[in-house]
Amino acid sequence: MAEPEKIWTDELNSFRIFLKYEKNLANNSIKAYLQDVSRLMQYLLDIKQKKISPYEVEMKDIQQFLWYLYEMGVSERTQARMISGIKGFYRFLINSDAMAHNPTILIETPKFQRKLPEVLTVEEIDIMINAIDLNTKHGQRNRAIIETLYSCGLRVSELVNLKISDLFFDEGFVRITGKGNKQRLVPISQRAIDEINTYLIDYRPLYPVKPQHTDILFLNNRGQVLTRNMVFLIIKKAAARAGIQKKISPHTLRHSFATHLIDGGADLRSVQQMLGHESILTTEIYTHISKEHLRETLLLYHPHSRVRNSK
Repeated sequence: MAEPEKIWTDELNSFRIFLKYEKNLANNSIKAYLQDVSRLMQYLLDIKQKKISPYEVEMKDIQQFLWYLYEMGVSERTQARMISGIKGFYRFLINSDAMAHNPTILIETPKFQRKLPEVLTVEEIDIMINAIDLNTKHGQRNRAIIETLYSCGLRVSELVNLKISDLFFDEGFVRITGKGNKQRLVPISQRAIDEINTYLIDYRPLYPVKPQHTDILFLNNRGQVLTRNMVFLIIKKAAARAGIQKKISPHTLRHSFATHLIDGGADLRSVQQMLGHESILTTEIYTHISKEHLRETLLLYHPHSRVRNSK
């Protein structure tokens, strides 16, 4: 039988191929899964000096690994993510008939308090957009970026990869390529359309476009796709110029988008579709509904409430 380390390496490579071609996950997600399993492997082989293959791992080994993470000060959030990756690895081994028992089946994920990001008010977003200096080369581009992030609730990765050919302004939609290369159509506001059109007509021609980036909507100084960090800096500078003290990032605009829709009465399923969430539970995490709105919903739609109110 092959050495345990080689078996781990071979199965990790098979797992990588499965995640890429069967699950169609993004590269960052694949990297995270592999790192989680690799950390378990290193713990068993190097720290505990247990020369065992993944097929020989028992529940107690994983429990000891989790205790090791706890003693090392690894946060509950990170532990939860790592357990998810390890569970996925063993489901893969079971489904591919590499082993018969699943040592993770009784392992529970640590519970932790989810901290929601800051939310900007509509007024704060308007102040931030209006504070951008349009006399600079990048002013209109930055204004269009912020308006698009808020108008469509995009992830920063979706924004930087947005193409001109993805814009369907006559229909009022943009085509977004999200996680796992899954595409969705998202409505876009007239304000965002106007800001983008002004940028496209008056300012984008000023950028030296690289041949491979001719279809990319938002460009940097060198005519290339913007980095995620660059968008983060654009948001931070705009907030500072507007005098906003909250700790914000591009995701703040996405969260504000969802929150304002929910507070305005939008149903959760529609918001889920616009955000590109696979599970509605994720949408519930990223949106918080006011108690007033919940109470109004109960009074409007619950049959006993309607009977009582009609008397």
